[in-house]
Amino acid sequence: MTADQTRPGPAGEEASRPGPAGEEDRAGSGLGRVLGRLRRAGPPGPAGPAERMRVLAVGSRSIRVSVREGTAGWPPLLLCNGIGASLELFQPFVDVLDPRRPVIRFDMPGIGGSPAPVVPYHLAMLPSLLAGLLDQLGYAQADVLGISWGGGLAQQFALSRPDRVRRLVLVATAPGALMVPGRPWVLLRMLSPRRHRDPGYAARVAGQLYGGSARKDPIVARDLLHATTRLGPPRGYYYQLISMLGWTSLPWLPKLRPPTLILAGDDDPIIPVVNARIMNWLIRRSRLHVYHGGHLELAAHPGRLAASVEEFLDAGLTAEGSPQ
Repeated sequence: MTADQTRPGPAGEEASRPGPAGEEDRAGSGLGRVLGRLRRAGPPGPAGPAERMRVLAVGSRSIRVSVREGTAGWPPLLLCNGIGASLELFQPFVDVLDPRRPVIRFDMPGIGGSPAPVVPYHLAMLPSLLAGLLDQLGYAQADVLGISWGGGLAQQFALSRPDRVRRLVLVATAPGALMVPGRPWVLLRMLSPRRHRDPGYAARVAGQLYGGSARKDPIVARDLLHATTRLGPPRGYYYQLISMLGWTSLPWLPKLRPPTLILAGDDDPIIPVVNARIMNWLIRRSRLHVYHGGHLELAAHPGRLAASVEEFLDAGLTAEGSPQ
């Protein structure tokens, strides 16, 4: 295990500071200020818990992990990201969560700061990776939130290891191969990692690809996708892509045990909202919240959805007699 850095928690709105050349428009926005904090290390601030970045060896893999400790006795929230996205994409969402809630984020192998594996992997193999990560951090159980590709990982983890998942949140996701697909040209663009490596291209395609607020402000989507300068090798993206070949959760969703919150946008070109309705119908202990927006709203406008997530997770705490 190697420590990377300690990052302060949110300490209120800070003044815009000039960034490196070519980043003026990013630094000038509220999102830019949030993402700018990712590039500056310092001592923990008084207004929020510190986040520690480290690299953990989990089985045969090395995984970059960010942990916000939170309050003792609270179940951690384990965040599973979308395809090609590093853990920094979740930063705006983490910053608006209750600071008492421990939060765990990680980069998939070959993404962000996690070394790429030598050979590809399949989604069905990954529950052991998440269980090993929780073991390393000393947690027997976690609340799990997955967005997009990470929603598939979260479903597989909850199906394979229901003892490790207290509550499940699925955002802008689907049951895999047996789903109602988005438009063909949208799916074709998902076959390439170019939007993660070319900021100009990301801004040009963001509206049509992600829908919702990205249609009016594609720069926000661009900034989220380029929240970190730590890019993994292109094969990391392709490994994630092929890991879902033939994978589906659909026949097993009625057996999903944890209480589940499903969040879906009414303008998501990648994952049509009908998929969320199907999942809600199949998962016995689920509830559906359809929000106005697209694929990236959880990070682009986190305040709109964080309240729903917190209410769902806190209801479980109250029912189980955990700390308030």
